[in-house]
Amino acid sequence: MKKTSVFQNSLIWFGAGVSIAEILTGTYFAPLGMAKGFAAILLGHLIGCTMMFFAGLIGGRTGLSAMETSKLSFGKKGSLWFAALNVLQLVGWTAIMIYDGALAANGIAGVGAWLWCLVIGALILVWILIGLTDLGRINQVVMVLLFVLTLVMCKVIFFGGNGIMTAQDDSLSFGAAVELAVAMPLSWLPLISDYTREAEKPFAATLASTVTYGVVSCWMYLIGMGAAIYTGQSDIAQILLQAGLGVVGLLIVVFSTVTTTFLDAWSAGISAETIAPKFKGKQIALIVTVIGTVGAIVFPMDDITDFLYLIGSVFAPMIAIQIADFFILKKDRASKAVDICNIIVWLAGFAAYRFLMNVDIIVGNTLPDMVFTIILCVIVTKIADKITSKSQKA
Repeated sequence: MKKTSVFQNSLIWFGAGVSIAEILTGTYFAPLGMAKGFAAILLGHLIGCTMMFFAGLIGGRTGLSAMETSKLSFGKKGSLWFAALNVLQLVGWTAIMIYDGALAANGIAGVGAWLWCLVIGALILVWILIGLTDLGRINQVVMVLLFVLTLVMCKVIFFGGNGIMTAQDDSLSFGAAVELAVAMPLSWLPLISDYTREAEKPFAATLASTVTYGVVSCWMYLIGMGAAIYTGQSDIAQILLQAGLGVVGLLIVVFSTVTTTFLDAWSAGISAETIAPKFKGKQIALIVTVIGTVGAIVFPMDDITDFLYLIGSVFAPMIAIQIADFFILKKDRASKAVDICNIIVWLAGFAAYRFLMNVDIIVGNTLPDMVFTIILCVIVTKIADKITSKSQKA
């Protein structure tokens, strides 16, 4: 297998970070004001990207895909549940990304959102057909273009002399804002190993990937929050049009959507291979893109907060158990069909996350849930090992 460099991994995650969905999520932070909003964004990304780093490092060191690494904690059959859930959430993300991109593109060039769905979907198909390791030069050119264009957006929003300042209110608590900031890096937890597993230098590539994504994602959130506060406008297309960035804005919208959604579709294919080896990852990725495109045309997807929280409740405890097993307990449970103990711990972590959603905690609910799940996993494993040891002696 052709290995990817640290630089290539950084480019992949730069593209993941530059996203219309992240900018739109950033607009939700406006009620906190610039200072508190930025603090919540930084804290949330620090929590989310730390977990993302450990998840990616497991894949980098083992050479396994994200869902293959889940076998190490949940067994060969137990991991299939998470692989299936991952494919479903990636189909959802593919549709959401295409929907958001098409809506924004149509706001700039009003030829019909459905047509932009088809255009963006077709470009994603091209990206998939080229393949991850062969994107190379194309990705470099696109990333440089996106970098310059997002700088232009920053200038328009923060230095455009709009003279508008949205008033702060209490509609969003600091803890809830932190959780919204955690949500995006958290959504990449079940994917990052799909890319770090192919890295020449696993540790360096994983670190570069998470730092690059974290910085760029914070930047996107800041753009969205700044747009809502300083222009009184949360519609990115309208901001770009007011700035006279018609064609340039269109390029930002379309290519940022393509580079991010490509990762969702590609990882859906890799996860499908985990469920059944007869599946071909690239073919599944193409199918997922088509389904996502149709879904974006047919279904409205304007508010994704419930979707983000659902992802968190499923995958935060999952990766917490993997972190406990790989880095603390040094356990490999892949030889088992299903590891019942870890499935029970995951259910407890899932329930705890849903409960904590109703509790306003200053650091959000993902961090407390993952700490709880890691501690519970260690305790349960120690008890199970003692029982097994005693039964063997008897």
